[in-house]
Amino acid sequence: MGTRTAEATWPAGPVHTGEAEVSLRAVGPRQVVLVIDGMESSFHDLDDPSHLEFEYMQHADAILAVTHGTGTPVRALHLGGAGCSLATAWDATRPGSAQLAIEWDAELARLVREWFPLPRSPRLRIRHGDARAALDSFPPGRWDVVVRDAFVHSLVPDHLRDAGAASAARRTLAESGVYVVNLADTPPLRSAREEVRTLRAVFAHVVMVVDPAIMRGRRYGNVVVAASDSPIDDVALARRVRALPLPARVVAGEDLSRFGG
Repeated sequence: MGTRTAEATWPAGPVHTGEAEVSLRAVGPRQVVLVIDGMESSFHDLDDPSHLEFEYMQHADAILAVTHGTGTPVRALHLGGAGCSLATAWDATRPGSAQLAIEWDAELARLVREWFPLPRSPRLRIRHGDARAALDSFPPGRWDVVVRDAFVHSLVPDHLRDAGAASAARRTLAESGVYVVNLADTPPLRSAREEVRTLRAVFAHVVMVVDPAIMRGRRYGNVVVAASDSPIDDVALARRVRALPLPARVVAGEDLSRFGG
């Protein structure tokens, strides 16, 4: 690419971090997608930090708007940092937020600080380490929202998907906190069904946001599941996601019970 921005010089080709192959794909004069091992991971609009291009991040943002209102600062933990797109957007739309991203790839964490105008510490801190171990290190009630967006070759590591990880996330959340998990699945959505069952066994309230085409088993894609011990207004959430550029479906209550099996 070799593109010069006001912030940094983007690399002309792939960069090997020791953990993965990363590259940047320009999709506009000042818009870029971070690609990790061939998969699109993060989107940055250098002129509009609030711009969330990926649908699953729009869904996570809608969930937080319903559970914590719009514009209010939050304490957010991101399990899986990558390009920190969601954290950057929340810093712009929720001034005063304090966020921490846990990233396994230390060199990637260094590069994204170099490539993108990320919020500085203490607004956004990036810590190198294992996301599951990090969950165990925080005191009870530390976070308003925990976002799990960690993948290894398109799969969520098993130790972040089990009941122990869900319980650890629940312990670190404030009373009204919400746990938001992102996964990628293929028909017949076995991973999503298992995720729903796991979270329903730990949290009092669970909802799922999904593209209708993915729900009908027509294609591969992202599924976002939110869990909390406080009620999640699925009707308000449905209104929000229907208003997105690509409307999505909210699955809750008995429909989610049948989906989880």
